[in-house]
Amino acid sequence: MAGQPEVRGEAGVRREPGVRREIAVPEVVRAKAVTAGAAGWLAELPGIVAGLERDWAITVGRVFGDATEALVAEATMADGRAAVLKVHVPRGDGRHARDEITFLRLAGGEGCAGLLRGEPERGALLVERLGPSMRELGLPVRQRHVELCAAARRIWRPAPGCGLPSGADAGRRLAGVIVSAWEELGRPCSERAVAYALGCAERRVAAHDEERAVLTHGDVHQWNALAAPGGFALVDPDGCVAEPEYDLGVLMREDPEELLAGDPRERSRWLARHCGLDETAIWEWGAVSRVETGLVCTRVGLQPAGRQMLAAAERAALAR
Repeated sequence: MAGQPEVRGEAGVRREPGVRREIAVPEVVRAKAVTAGAAGWLAELPGIVAGLERDWAITVGRVFGDATEALVAEATMADGRAAVLKVHVPRGDGRHARDEITFLRLAGGEGCAGLLRGEPERGALLVERLGPSMRELGLPVRQRHVELCAAARRIWRPAPGCGLPSGADAGRRLAGVIVSAWEELGRPCSERAVAYALGCAERRVAAHDEERAVLTHGDVHQWNALAAPGGFALVDPDGCVAEPEYDLGVLMREDPEELLAGDPRERSRWLARHCGLDETAIWEWGAVSRVETGLVCTRVGLQPAGRQMLAAAERAALAR
């Protein structure tokens, strides 16, 4: 476009911003799109990105190869500010982008990346660009948990009537994924592990309390925690309004090899003490998250993470 500088793309080829080009979609994202029945979106993606470059006056550069739920790429705004463009894989009723935009507006940059632009119709967000992920920095497990808890606690606040799913909605959704994916994948873990996870989901759904519920990120782990001034900020929320233990349940699915090596419940006890929350609720959300995410990872070929999470789920079902 006139008045905008040429930029250099991933392969070092000079191009005009807003010009349609090929997009290097990560394989996991491509698999998610095909699984969701959104293969046509892959063909439309170059045009979507070109339109966003034009309409938002941004130039899009390197695509992040470790994304799993959306196209995520570096972007530069017209005033030179560094940003990140995210374009969601269209799924179901299209709530993913809308809910993420709502969450980021409610959080207001506290504990998470700041929202710069958002357009749910195209499933697109522009957020501030932060530093390297906690995973890249190689922090020890306990230090990661301290920092992740600190970021999550900055987000937790009442958010009645915001339109985001409730903790009860989240529990029912996760249970539904477990049931369908387990059968679809040929039952890659035991019926005992699945039954225990479904029982935990049922108890957390029944325990949902609107008066205690807070804004939760829903996917608190080291890949989603990026270096920011004063600590770490979270990205890629699956926002809902739930008991705060819901966020800590995600930490109970991560680093599954550690859970296999020691007492799997020691982590939930530590998280409960550290944050002053209910250990049983943390443990039960963890049981649900391990099986659901293990099955989803298996479905899209994200291994060995899927196998490890399901193995940890088997052990946890025995250690309850």
